[in-house]
Amino acid sequence: MSETATAERVVDSSESAAAPEASAGTPRAKILVVDDEPKSLYALQELLSSLEQNLMVAQSGEEALKLALKHDFAVILLDVRMPGLDGFETAKLIRGRERSKQTPIIFLTAQADEMNSMFRGYAVGAVDYLMKPVVPEVLKSKVSIFVELHMKSERLRESEDKLRRLAAHLISVREEERAHIAREIHDELGQVLTGIKMEVGWLQKRLKEPALLEKTESMSKLIDSTVQTVRKIATGLRPEMLDDMGLVAAVGWQAKEFQKRTGIRCRAKLPPESKYDLEISTCVFRIFQEILTNVARHARATRVDVELSVTEERFNLEVVDNGVGIADSDLHGRKSLGLLGMQERAMLFGGEVGITGTPGQGTRVSVSIPIGRTTGPIP
Repeated sequence: MSETATAERVVDSSESAAAPEASAGTPRAKILVVDDEPKSLYALQELLSSLEQNLMVAQSGEEALKLALKHDFAVILLDVRMPGLDGFETAKLIRGRERSKQTPIIFLTAQADEMNSMFRGYAVGAVDYLMKPVVPEVLKSKVSIFVELHMKSERLRESEDKLRRLAAHLISVREEERAHIAREIHDELGQVLTGIKMEVGWLQKRLKEPALLEKTESMSKLIDSTVQTVRKIATGLRPEMLDDMGLVAAVGWQAKEFQKRTGIRCRAKLPPESKYDLEISTCVFRIFQEILTNVARHARATRVDVELSVTEERFNLEVVDNGVGIADSDLHGRKSLGLLGMQERAMLFGGEVGITGTPGQGTRVSVSIPIGRTTGPIP
């Protein structure tokens, strides 16, 4: 029988016979027991079966590695002396793989030179080291601790995942609502103001009295000013060019608007325009807006340098100002909700936001987000 077939046989037998059935709906942790001696393997299974978890077994280091690639274990019990890959090498390889690098490993050994062996075990990442024959109560107690830690970690991970999905939903709903309000303001209110402007123009052509002409001229200027305000509000809610032209154009426009509004010189280095996934583009753009808002409110800067670059895999945005800088306490203080919001937005798409700064020497914000889907370059 091949190694692959043996590994699958071991998993099937352990899942069907090694552990009693847990109550319906109760999650069970997976425990891997690795030993090349069938009698020892059977004894460990019998000992741990009372924990009512999902026991899996392997009779070689090679089988253990295959299982570690397919499953997330609460703990691995690993024999030191095995033909082929011994326990030390197996533990080293397991720890070197992303899926299992945090999995607790308990070494079991009957070696006489226990001190040197113990040091080697801890060096390759073991969390404990037990001599055979093991004391049943001690082994069960240690395994139970790691199982409980694993179950708590899984529950915490599930809670975090639910919160993140909820945050993503709220952000999506908020963006949809902002887009809806922007369209309503632009279309409905814009049309009304345009109509009023035309009516005032009609009056101007027919009035002869200078006082009334002056009043209608004042009304016309007020309407023009209101139209500009309406456009600014609608654009702030949802820039049309983000939907029509794409992220690069929107970032360039926002940099120019920031400079015009604040008087802070804003120099932007941008890549050629392409049309990217709209949700990810919106995420990057909103983070950029929040960065500029923080600069305007807190940095007391005179210059901001912006660089947006795009690789085959990621968006990279870097914003550097020459302001007063930021202290570590400000990064984690109660007033850092804007920074947390940027980080949360990035995390929703598997990205990250890094913020570094030194008081008196400016602040650097680096954003990296997986690029996702592209729809090709804009003609």
